[in-house]
Amino acid sequence: MIETSHQISAVRRAVGSRTLEAGEARVLTISQTYRATLEDLWDACTTIDRIPRWFLPISGDLRLHGRYQFEGNAGGVVERCDPPKSFAATWEMGDEVSWIEVHLTPESDERTRFTLEHVAHVDDQRWTEYGPGAVGVGWDSGLLGLASHLDADGGGITPDQAATWIGSEDGRLFMTLSGEAWAEADIAGGAEPQAARAAAARTIAAYTGAPPA
Repeated sequence: MIETSHQISAVRRAVGSRTLEAGEARVLTISQTYRATLEDLWDACTTIDRIPRWFLPISGDLRLHGRYQFEGNAGGVVERCDPPKSFAATWEMGDEVSWIEVHLTPESDERTRFTLEHVAHVDDQRWTEYGPGAVGVGWDSGLLGLASHLDADGGGITPDQAATWIGSEDGRLFMTLSGEAWAEADIAGGAEPQAARAAAARTIAAYTGAPPA
């Protein structure tokens, strides 16, 4: 079984910015090394029958310029694909469009690092209220799902267990530690510490249903 605090500490997080044609965008970067070959990790991230085993049900065409849709979540268009190393796609929810970029980097014959960048225009009010954790906690959950899927002993959290697990003590601890870790990444990126931790507290409360400290 994947241990919560170990999973949180196994993940690297960074918060930054990027200038796009439409203006300044926020960039969240999250990464983890998995015990998997480059080819196997690529297959897990890009095969339409395999993605639901660790993330969400998905439909569409996972080829260059194809459109995809996650059930009850974002959809978009595959904008770039360089198998088995990287791909990029739009990430569309309602009338909001952001972008994801995934890079897979071999670290040995049987270990590969997964890195995801999420680039989005976020208004200052929303960012001040919730900070990077509003999206980051969700991506942490995705990396947990991938770790569970690739775990050799079959332990961890599967998508069909996720709803129950989120309401458990361990699930709430995971989201709390994730929110706090994103606050520290925000501070490392230049945010004012008190404001970053206050935003994280509000995000954690939204995810766990507990009032912020």
